Amino acid sequence: MALDHPPADQLWPRTEPLDAELTAGDARLAVDLRGGALRELVVGDWHVLDGYPAGTVPAGRRGGVLLPWPNRLRGGRWSWRGRDLQLDVVSAGSPNAVHGLVTAQPWQVLAQEADAVTVGTTIEPRTGWPFRLAAAIDYALTADRLTVTVRVRNAGHEDAPFGAGMHPYFHVGADAPGDVSAAELTVPARTSLVLEGGLPTGERRPFDGAIGRVGEQAIDTAVTDLVRDDDGWARTRLSGPAGAVEVAVDGAWTWLQVYTGDTLPADQRRRSVAVEPMTCPANALADGVDLLVLAPGETWSGTWTLGWTPK
Repeated sequence: MALDHPPADQLWPRTEPLDAELTAGDARLAVDLRGGALRELVVGDWHVLDGYPAGTVPAGRRGGVLLPWPNRLRGGRWSWRGRDLQLDVVSAGSPNAVHGLVTAQPWQVLAQEADAVTVGTTIEPRTGWPFRLAAAIDYALTADRLTVTVRVRNAGHEDAPFGAGMHPYFHVGADAPGDVSAAELTVPARTSLVLEGGLPTGERRPFDGAIGRVGEQAIDTAVTDLVRDDDGWARTRLSGPAGAVEVAVDGAWTWLQVYTGDTLPADQRRRSVAVEPMTCPANALADGVDLLVLAPGETWSGTWTLGWTPK
């Protein structure tokens, strides 16, 4: 019996932009299945996330999933248990490996309901990365909150080091580049990492998280020693003319990076604030600072939430 399908020369992979879309009340979320990223979150007419159009490559890793390391790795060079490893770098002008390996990688929907979705991908071995990790993210939406759980399993045959992070940017009322100066910001941390060119110098300094009005401050700061509430969660608060957002992280996330977008392209600069949950700081694969290690078959998970209150 002949199979009823098009001839082989008419078969092509899907090439249109692919999102997983969730709704709850007035909240609508789009998850980009290229990279697993938070592409868009709209509540009523408030674009809570400073996202990007479907099918485009966002500047500044907007909404991105940062696996198997967040932030920069100096020169892309690191070593693991006697092996010297070299990852691909961004360019000759920026000779660092940045924000992991999954930004442009396809993710698949593992389960979906109207207000929740789980997406996943496998990080395969490649030059400079001899490990195999399975990654999944659970996104759950309500009318006033998004809950994000990142899960990682070692799918290989040897211990695997890694770090995790996410890179959402938040609109609280800026309508044009530069408008973020009106935002008010509180970051629950006591210690900052001194950076040069986005890479650690080895020095740490006391940090006052009561930033208040952003004003003309250019912020691109990695912080740790998080101040946690009685439930063990640390909460960053950002407010502006459109409303207030709260980013809360559980104990799995021991670092935050806060960024006012001063180095983004001119038409996107200082219109939103990135608050990035991270398990480790920049250069952690090389320095070993707060690096996570999974034995074969072992799993890790971390949860963070985003809450919003419109004005």
